[in-house]
Amino acid sequence: MRLKPSLDWLLVFLPAAVFLEYARPEAHVWIFVASALAIVPLAGWLGRATEHLAAHTGEGVGGLLNATFGNAAELIIAVAALQRGLYDVVKASLTGSIIGNVLLVAGLAIFAGGLKHPVQRFQAVAARAQATLLTLAGISLVVPAMFHYLAGGGVGQAAENDLSLEIALVLLAIYAAHLVFSLVTHKQMFSGLPSSEELPEERHQPWSIGRSVAVLAVATGLVAWMSEVLVGSVEQAAHAWGMTSLFIGVIVVAIIGNAAEHSSAVLFALKNKMDLSMSIAIGSSIQIALFVAPVLVVASRFVGPRPMDLVFSPAEVLAVVLAVVIVGEIASDGESNWLEGAMLLAVYLILGISFYFLPEAAAHAGTHPASAAGAGH
Repeated sequence: MRLKPSLDWLLVFLPAAVFLEYARPEAHVWIFVASALAIVPLAGWLGRATEHLAAHTGEGVGGLLNATFGNAAELIIAVAALQRGLYDVVKASLTGSIIGNVLLVAGLAIFAGGLKHPVQRFQAVAARAQATLLTLAGISLVVPAMFHYLAGGGVGQAAENDLSLEIALVLLAIYAAHLVFSLVTHKQMFSGLPSSEELPEERHQPWSIGRSVAVLAVATGLVAWMSEVLVGSVEQAAHAWGMTSLFIGVIVVAIIGNAAEHSSAVLFALKNKMDLSMSIAIGSSIQIALFVAPVLVVASRFVGPRPMDLVFSPAEVLAVVLAVVIVGEIASDGESNWLEGAMLLAVYLILGISFYFLPEAAAHAGTHPASAAGAGH
């Protein structure tokens, strides 16, 4: 993938963020803006190196690699927030990544590809299998919240932490089963349909595996650094802008972390490679829900000030469920057009507007007081 020069120019914000962090530590808003803009091209470099790695594997594994390293930014940002005890920011970023991938990333890819190709096709069976896994992801958010409400707070935070840990282990197990299914036993389902168009740059010699891994390592290290800077200023920036921590996590931080998926999924859709686009968009949400979230639950017992649970706010649970429903409808027939992409974008905008106007108190309604202690203004 060749990044547009405008994205590479955003790398000037990398030294700017470093300068502001150490020379003007009180300028929280500018630190947040600079570090956020610096992460965007770095995530793009992750996507570029990943695509070159994918050239050595194949389309199915290529989509998995794109989704995995595309989610590296989200995972790094979440761990940085976890260490500071910002659990509501972590949960909000997970919610934002899930709905951002299936609504914003998939919506942009389907819309852009549909403008160039009237009807685009992809493997319906594979898409339905991934949509079913997304339904499981929705269930994994609904059950802990349902337990929290049915128990009425009478069981205590320790019981909710134990429940969340056991659910996390189940999700990790089903994610491992998904990998075996898509890469070993049923890999033909994810091989993709033949593309009707090849662009000249696709014939260029891909990077070597060594160079691709080196770029991935450097970009990941820089993303980790900028994520630490970003998280350190997120609360003050939210307060200065009059935004809730939920909106910052669900929309702003998630869009920053999804930059790699944005560029690669849209590019593949323009090339009429919808299997790769759908694999990146839906596969990324699956990895967030079935891998990143459970890993964070486990990791919180070692790197966080206290264990993290899977009790998301009602607004977050509802947003994920609605996103799962509409993407399942669109993925069921193995065809897409620009109107379907526009509908996904419309749902994302509606959810984003509702999160913006949702008061801070309502954003944390239903969560345990200890979980909300690290967030807010």
